[in-house]
Amino acid sequence: MFTKLRNRFLVVNLVIISFMMLLAFAAIYTITYQNVRKDIDMELGRVSEFYHKPEGKFGGEKQKDGGGGHLPKGDGGIGSGNGIGIGDGNGNPPPERSVSFSLQTDEQWNITSANSRFDMDSAFYDLAASEAASARSNSGKFTLDGNRWAYKIQSNGAGHQVVYLDVTAQQKIITNLVYTFSAVGLVMLILIYFTSRYFANRSIAPVKEAFNKQKQFIADASHELKTPLAVINTNADVLLANSEDTIRNQAKWLHRIQSETERMKTLTNDLLYLTEMDDSRAGMIFSNFNVSESVESVILTMEAVVFEKDLSLRYEIEPDLAVRGNNEQIKQVAMILLDNAIKYTPAKGTIDISLKKRHHEIVLAVANTGDGIQPEHLERIFDRFYRADASRSRRLGGYGLGLAIAKSIVEQHRGKIVAKSTPKEMTSFTVLLPVG
Repeated sequence: MFTKLRNRFLVVNLVIISFMMLLAFAAIYTITYQNVRKDIDMELGRVSEFYHKPEGKFGGEKQKDGGGGHLPKGDGGIGSGNGIGIGDGNGNPPPERSVSFSLQTDEQWNITSANSRFDMDSAFYDLAASEAASARSNSGKFTLDGNRWAYKIQSNGAGHQVVYLDVTAQQKIITNLVYTFSAVGLVMLILIYFTSRYFANRSIAPVKEAFNKQKQFIADASHELKTPLAVINTNADVLLANSEDTIRNQAKWLHRIQSETERMKTLTNDLLYLTEMDDSRAGMIFSNFNVSESVESVILTMEAVVFEKDLSLRYEIEPDLAVRGNNEQIKQVAMILLDNAIKYTPAKGTIDISLKKRHHEIVLAVANTGDGIQPEHLERIFDRFYRADASRSRRLGGYGLGLAIAKSIVEQHRGKIVAKSTPKEMTSFTVLLPVG
């Protein structure tokens, strides 16, 4: 299920990012293409104006191409810097340096004259003229001998004058832009895939953990409820089997039913309390109260139980310490920790309780001697229904919810609770609360 959720997240993320990249690349390509096309049209217009002037003729010795009369591939472009400029008979250069030429044809597109700074063979001119003749508009582009040419046709009394401009360099800008976008897009998609996969796994991890905890919570709650229900059902069967007997004679079965009912009531109340705390965290109203008096009242309540179990209780409470929160909930935390210490401290053992102010925190510490908690269990003892020793906890009447409730209350008060233990020696729980 979580693999499908992760894959769906990846697909949606890649589709959205790919669409955004495509829009960005399309916008950049369109703007660049329009700018290049505008520059070509402007340059072609300037070159065309030059060739239409009476002085726009090449004079003096004509340059040979030295290779069959064809223009070398990729030779020059607008601003190519080859140092060869178009000049008129008076030695005046055209507006821009460019590789260009002009053809004059009759009405049947037969070449009557050519104006170029390169000597090219007639076949090259014939192909250029045929490209212009086959066009349906007065301007266009075509590829000849590996070069990209733009042309512009103007009709005159003698036929047609066609001006050609080499735009290979400009065309390469567009082509290279497409290749660059493709390469960058592919690399980005690969990086985005692995980055999205990493963050998808991290995003799903808390959901997966919460889902697994919920499943474990339901299984544990069902298991805890199953035992008292089985006892109740068994005792009810016994009562029904002896329906003619008196209530006095069957009182022990009724007492067992009542005892298990009380256990179920305690369990369901704890579960409801945890649920209500999870739902009401944002709406809790806190006030300042004397936490020293609250902890002392809990100790006085439990002194009889400590004496009955033959335990030694030592406590040190710093007076008049204030905490902002809920008085009854903090008393419940102290009660849970003290009750937990009493349950797991053997006879003649010792329980130490301290409440002190340390810097900007109130520190409540409850420590007891005993078997302690193994390191592998220490990090999970605040989980609901978790028991380091399940059989012993059941004998002592625990459900594994007390510490979970204590942690939830402490976190609701923006505090922290930690546990430390030395096996076969002692266990301590420390609650850190902000000063009121």
